[in-house]
Amino acid sequence: MKTLVIVTHPSIETSVINKRWVEEIKKYPEKYTVHELHKVYPDGNIDADQEQQLIESHGNLVLQFPIYWFNCPPLLKKWLDDVLAYGWAYGSNGGDKLKNRKVALGVSAGIKKEDYSENGRYRYTLEQILIPFETIFLYCNADYRSLFPFYGKENEPGGNEKEENGPGARELEKSAQDYLNFIDSL
Repeated sequence: MKTLVIVTHPSIETSVINKRWVEEIKKYPEKYTVHELHKVYPDGNIDADQEQQLIESHGNLVLQFPIYWFNCPPLLKKWLDDVLAYGWAYGSNGGDKLKNRKVALGVSAGIKKEDYSENGRYRYTLEQILIPFETIFLYCNADYRSLFPFYGKENEPGGNEKEENGPGARELEKSAQDYLNFIDSL
């Protein structure tokens, strides 16, 4: 079964990292379905039944988003609240739709990796900050497989990803390939 990649980025057109990842994923429609929440639900009104059917028609699930205030964008939080409902994602009467389903995160963090460390500026790793996602999926009996992060492109001098052959461009291309490898290894 194909992997469903739920992309939540409020301005994907101006994104560098998430946009590049989406472009790479879309090259393989036989393996992945890209579902962009802001394009499907510009008004924020999520059709939970439709989303649940979409998840059920796929194998693995990946949530892709940029870090917003050390969390996910608000539309993804609303999606989690609406879609992962009692009786579907957890609880009795069929609440097992995520059971054993492999779930992972693909996240871009504008902040440098060293800032996400015990001795760094924010004192916690990105994995620690995103523990609520792991907990959600453990609660739903899913098989949480961790995250694929991209760190540090916010306000970084000399890291212009748009340079055709510069170091930023090479790093961006490598991350796109590594992200696909991560998804395939779930």
